[in-house]
Amino acid sequence: MKNILTTLAVALFTLQACKQNSTENAGSTSAAEAMEIKVSGEPVKQGIVAPPGVPAAIGDRAAQKVVVHLEATEEEGELADGVTYKFWTFNSSIPGSFIRVRVGDEVELHLKNKSNSVMPHNIDLHAVNGPGGGAEATNVAPGKEAIFNFKALNPGLYVYHCAAAPVPMHIANGMYGLILVEPEGGLPKVDREYYVMQGEFYTKGKTDEKGLQEFDQDKGVDERPTYVVFNGKKNALMGANALTAKVGETVRIFVGNGGPNLVSSFHVIGEIFDKVYVEGGSTINKNVQTTVIPAGGAAIVEFKVEEPGNYILVDHSIFRAFNKGAIGMLKVTGEKNPKVYNKVQ
Repeated sequence: MKNILTTLAVALFTLQACKQNSTENAGSTSAAEAMEIKVSGEPVKQGIVAPPGVPAAIGDRAAQKVVVHLEATEEEGELADGVTYKFWTFNSSIPGSFIRVRVGDEVELHLKNKSNSVMPHNIDLHAVNGPGGGAEATNVAPGKEAIFNFKALNPGLYVYHCAAAPVPMHIANGMYGLILVEPEGGLPKVDREYYVMQGEFYTKGKTDEKGLQEFDQDKGVDERPTYVVFNGKKNALMGANALTAKVGETVRIFVGNGGPNLVSSFHVIGEIFDKVYVEGGSTINKNVQTTVIPAGGAAIVEFKVEEPGNYILVDHSIFRAFNKGAIGMLKVTGEKNPKVYNKVQ
């Protein structure tokens, strides 16, 4: 009898696990199936949303043709207080505009290189199945434009970046972003979504040395960044630019790592990730304190906020956070819950 009960218990546990896994991966579509999906309706131009914002969720819409416009620019901007740098960007932001499509969509991507650029640029999207991820089709000189089409075959969160020579320099100057390919039926609904991407900058001057800073090739080769930041600037997500949420809301952060060199240990101080889409793919891990994001990789993290206060986003290679700039803040407002957190004295 004991053996029978044990067998039944194991069977029930396995059934429940399979049911849970099936629910979490509902709407999964193989690449072969995605290739055969027909698009419907008129082509839709995707609007530009500045990070840390993202375009609206896909939801349960049919596959369609999506037109995306990106412009490569070379422009001076602020890297830290009193520190400027000649950034190379997509759509004048670091990271570049968030691209959001679904499995089976046909994407028409336009890449323009601004006329006052000095360098040629292109784009390699890790979501693309094809030579160079699109880089071979998009080499553009200043003032020119390239267009190519691709079918979104694999769901996940993917990095895109410039892959023109010298590739490391283009990435180190800020030319990276994320493209999300949602599964059929869309991602589960949450209350807030944000876009955070880590990157490194290698300057001739020391950290916080004032004035216009030049790129330092030797530091890049030696993997000794002067700055490690979120969203292109030291303290970009602090103060008035902090992320916000309310008690009881579920927050989803699309986290990328442009690199070009370092692995990120992404952590939110005072929170535990309820779900992590590991490496931006379909596998979901639960109850995670810190998730590792490789250079050229991404992850999706989700967590519910139960207590008001300030929650600090960091790369937990902690000198990078407090000394080099990989730090941000999520400000949570609402009623306190002493069952969750209570200072006694």
